[in-house]
Amino acid sequence: MHVAVAQLDQVVGDLAGNARRMLDAMRDARRAGASLTVTPELSLPGYPPEDLLLRPAFVDANLRELAAMAAEVREGALTVGFADRHDGRCHNAVAVLEGGRVAHVYRKQHLPNYTVFDEERYFDPGREPCVFDVDGVRFGVVVCEDVWYPGPAAQARAAGAQVLVVPNGSPYHTGQQALRRATVAARARENALPVIYVNRVGGQDELVFDGASFVADAGGAVIQQVPAWQEALALCALDGAVPKPVRGALDRRLEHHVYHALVMGVRDYVGKNRFPGALLGLSGGIDSALTLAVAVDALGRERVRALMLPSRYTAAISLEDAREMAGLLGVRYDELPIEGPFTAFLETLEGEFRDLAPDAAEENLQARIRGTLLMALSNKFGSIVLTTGNKSEMAVGYATLYGDMAGGFAVLKDVPKTLVYRLARYRNELGRVIPERIITRAPSAELRAGQTDQDSLPPYEVLDAILEAYVEQDRSPSEIVATGLAAADVRRVVRMIKIAEYKRRQSAVGIRITPRGFGKDWRYPITSAWNDWETLPAPPRDGAALV
Repeated sequence: MHVAVAQLDQVVGDLAGNARRMLDAMRDARRAGASLTVTPELSLPGYPPEDLLLRPAFVDANLRELAAMAAEVREGALTVGFADRHDGRCHNAVAVLEGGRVAHVYRKQHLPNYTVFDEERYFDPGREPCVFDVDGVRFGVVVCEDVWYPGPAAQARAAGAQVLVVPNGSPYHTGQQALRRATVAARARENALPVIYVNRVGGQDELVFDGASFVADAGGAVIQQVPAWQEALALCALDGAVPKPVRGALDRRLEHHVYHALVMGVRDYVGKNRFPGALLGLSGGIDSALTLAVAVDALGRERVRALMLPSRYTAAISLEDAREMAGLLGVRYDELPIEGPFTAFLETLEGEFRDLAPDAAEENLQARIRGTLLMALSNKFGSIVLTTGNKSEMAVGYATLYGDMAGGFAVLKDVPKTLVYRLARYRNELGRVIPERIITRAPSAELRAGQTDQDSLPPYEVLDAILEAYVEQDRSPSEIVATGLAAADVRRVVRMIKIAEYKRRQSAVGIRITPRGFGKDWRYPITSAWNDWETLPAPPRDGAALV
């Protein structure tokens, strides 16, 4: 027999559309010879539906749509993820549709409630296994988090399962694919059962789902790999209950997956929210250059507009590089100088600022003028403004509220600066679109004469190493210093992370690609007296660097 793995990009809340696409996939699979079609977790309501699940009308509508789907499944079988209501409780469930009815239901037993997951808010756990027969093969269902624990898979095997089917809504981050393979391999070996792992694909707000569905044999080896970052309908052939190997491998390069995650995140956010296109400020710097490349790859050049907003401090090479890149990508490019508005603001504030040295106030005026102009064009023409700040800047507050933070979607919000450079070079390997000088020149906000980022920040290699340890690994300042990083740098960066919390809380939603981004999985209070950088020795009074 054949099992079809339907790796789909569903839209949260589009019950009828999601149902139609699953039925279409099943019919295509039937024509290709498949007796069973499996779809991802919560494939009917979309994943994650979040507080829509608290609305009884939404759960009712998803149950009605499931019943209508079941009536369409007369031949073969189809698994559908849905929100079940049973004995007055809501469950994350999978229905097996066959013979025109809902023949079996499995209710997820382990509900994740960490990082970006909040399932205990919505669901109650199930307790019973679900095993069903298709063409003489007995399939056991476990859902996503269930496969990370030994119990549900062992329970299915004890109930007679010969093959495990695992529907997933597993978001991407840089270490997740390896973790999935290792976890599924462990369950397969423990139970001596093959596993069909089906994951959704697509973007949903800050989350991106890579798909990368696969089949593992009873020894845990991956014997069939579905491509990542695209919808797919893949056939798994079974000889009895033993899946047959299919050639294919997953590209393991970090840059490949992160770049495709960014492209998919932009494409789905803009498309699913029905924006006509996107616009961004193109500064001649590396962050806006990478953002523009991602936007064009996601939306096509005709739906992307780039604007250079030069000030008195904008270097000639920034203008030259922005023009060259816009030409390489073929996007609409315009220059709107901000000297006039900037001068007007300075004149208006002259009395207030008299006898005071220029500082961040004047610098930030320029960023806020740019943000105002971009948002005005967004209001007039409907395109969403893509912000261009990276994770390193967002972490330490090296960004201007209502200025370069102004916009609707933050493409690089979870991409450290050092990775920005790697992604730029990766994109140029696919075809040169970013001028080399943008990649090699010292980064600068160009808000004052001769400014560079390193005037205000440690070197990005140091900054990103501290951020990874503190933000993503929850390591203490003293533990970070023990790795060899300078105490002065650690103390400074951790303090900057804390005092920038109010800025991050007001930032646009952005694509999560690391194990911990500044979104759902970062919930620190703005008002807090906990200052863990004070556990490190205070800097000497003479200002000598600590080591």
